[in-house]
Amino acid sequence: MKTELHFWIYFTIFILAMLAIDLGIFHRKSRSVSFKESILWTFVWFGLSMLFNAIVYAWKGPDKSFEFLTGYVIELSLSVDNLFLFILIFKYFRVPQEYQHRVLFWGILGALVMRIVFILAGIALINQFHWIIYVFGGFIIYTGFRMFFQNDQEVQPEKNWVIQWIKKVLPVTKHFHKDRFFIHRNGLLAATPLFIVLVFVEITDLIFAVDSIPAILAITTDPFIVFTSNVFAILGLRSLYFALAGMMGLFHYLHYGLAAILLFIGTKMVLTDIIKLPIQWALIIVLTILIGSIMASLIWKQHKTD
Repeated sequence: MKTELHFWIYFTIFILAMLAIDLGIFHRKSRSVSFKESILWTFVWFGLSMLFNAIVYAWKGPDKSFEFLTGYVIELSLSVDNLFLFILIFKYFRVPQEYQHRVLFWGILGALVMRIVFILAGIALINQFHWIIYVFGGFIIYTGFRMFFQNDQEVQPEKNWVIQWIKKVLPVTKHFHKDRFFIHRNGLLAATPLFIVLVFVEITDLIFAVDSIPAILAITTDPFIVFTSNVFAILGLRSLYFALAGMMGLFHYLHYGLAAILLFIGTKMVLTDIIKLPIQWALIIVLTILIGSIMASLIWKQHKTD
């Protein structure tokens, strides 16, 4: 138990240090993130994830290592669908590219806090009421079907009650004021459109967490494994966004693959007391679906070009 606590402390310090380095050194000033830089950081976070997985293997054994890897792949693949919404949000509000990294940084920091609350609550419910696992499984299956048949996504902040409430409580400026979320105008605090974008990103991630957290709980209920795999997937999401932002149109069938992953995970969760699927097979199935949907998208694109 003491060792477990030490790992929680060390991991938290490491993540906070990486975030401080990211914002305080590499992105101290607002600027556009180049494709080359985003690819580099994507590999950095992937490398750190695999290094951490090796630590888990040495510490907790191969089973926990496979649980981390499977959870990481599931969260990262489902996060890609969230990137589509981020792109739509930034386009809707016409956020300059040099300000997008700041929004994603603070948005993902808020997502980490929400994740640990959702994870602890979900694990507590499963441990207290075993039948809740069937509810989670059914919800994931429903989400998978909804994603399968719902191709087009729209961003409608004017219909969001949180955004409407903020505009009633705080005055909102019409224009961006560099990368600031708030300014003082006529002696009063006013929010900038960039703050509205941040709130909308947080709401989007909150909705996404409702789908993704039950999905990883179908793999493991070890809070440390669930949280760390989520953290690495989320932190790699920012660099992945800038790397894939210009290529999203290529992945026409990706949302079908993500829907299939949710259907598989939900079914696994519902049948957990009947079929004990080894974690290695779960990882293989998830990777096969993900890679298959990407390959189908690229092949379809080639046929369309011809």
